[in-house]
Amino acid sequence: MNQEIWTAVDVFVTDTMIGPDEVQQETLRRNAAENLPAIDVAPNQGKLLYLLAKIRNARRILEIGTLGGYSTIWLARALPPEGRLVTLEFSELHASVAAANVAHAGFADRVEIRIGPALESLVELAGEGEEAFDLIFLDADKPNNPHYFEWAMRFSRPGTVIVGDNVVRDGEVANPDSTDERVVGSRRLLELMGSDDRIESTALQTVGVKGYDGFAIGMVKG
Repeated sequence: MNQEIWTAVDVFVTDTMIGPDEVQQETLRRNAAENLPAIDVAPNQGKLLYLLAKIRNARRILEIGTLGGYSTIWLARALPPEGRLVTLEFSELHASVAAANVAHAGFADRVEIRIGPALESLVELAGEGEEAFDLIFLDADKPNNPHYFEWAMRFSRPGTVIVGDNVVRDGEVANPDSTDERVVGSRRLLELMGSDDRIESTALQTVGVKGYDGFAIGMVKG
């Protein structure tokens, strides 16, 4: 019953506050046709990412975990024409699908997809002298969340917004005895964000079409 209610509310919110989105519907159709896992953010969550980037007036965005580009497109929509979004994806197939989706959405000129293990790509970005980003979205393999947070802080400046997805894990994040590496990684991410005096942060539980989970959100201090 709870899942039915959560889904109904998400559908109502999406229909009422977001409306039809043929570009993103095509993104999801292409993802499904290529058998990508259906773990994209929900439409209202994507709109939240877009609004966070718009509120921040983001011109440079880093996304760790591309999948098929659904969240990438939401974030790219918030960028000005001269903006830049770098997204990191381990799978060549996923990156190829995402590239097609990003091009179809009209953002190929401002989105760079890097293929390979994200931790290696982050080292490469640092070696190339990549500048700090205005918003960083962490949505890749959860066991590496603590490492991704450390890199996010390296690529931050005062005012940078850091968002971590899927941090509640059906409530298991509150279980200190969990041996699930995804839970352990998410729990450690929250601990790091809560204890690092360089950033102000919180986390929110969410329910909806994607079930029970949540976001961590922080802003680097000045």
